[in-house]
Amino acid sequence: MDIPEGGDVSHGTEVVAYESPQPKAGIHRLAFIVFRQTVRQVIYAPGWRPNFNTRDFAACYCLGAPVAAAYFNCQREGGCGGRRCS
Repeated sequence: MDIPEGGDVSHGTEVVAYESPQPKAGIHRLAFIVFRQTVRQVIYAPGWRPNFNTRDFAACYCLGAPVAAAYFNCQREGGCGGRRCS
């Protein structure tokens, strides 16, 4: 999302559509990382998601250090509605 200076999200522009996590098995760690752009530039979505390197991405676009981040774990629910099957 490209949010204009001032932080009003309602005036932001979607750059890349949200793609929900779809773990096949096990626990997956995910992160949302926010950077402040000092100049207007086109940032291309990476063609890959697994093992994404945030430092390389930030260096490629001269983004500097992140200004915010959120981390979470997710896993696929089993066939019993998330409860343990007997």
